[in-house]
Amino acid sequence: MRDIFGNPFRPVTFSPSWRTSTVVALASQMYESRDFSAMPTLADALRDAGCQSADMLDHCRAPGPHVCGCWVVDLVLGKE
Repeated sequence: MRDIFGNPFRPVTFSPSWRTSTVVALASQMYESRDFSAMPTLADALRDAGCQSADMLDHCRAPGPHVCGCWVVDLVLGKE
């Protein structure tokens, strides 16, 4: 459930400046292929883009399972 909804008690604000071409490409590739093994790489790309949200970065680095509908990937791709 947390992979899809995150922590409802600690909502994360996503900055559009974090949507670099690398971040979007990684998220798109994972979403389309349903292979979320690149989540730690997405964490690095988000950090490089200026993201300092421990909730987002820790979620990306967590072992998962990560699935389609992952709240971080959806935020990156602008899905509601």
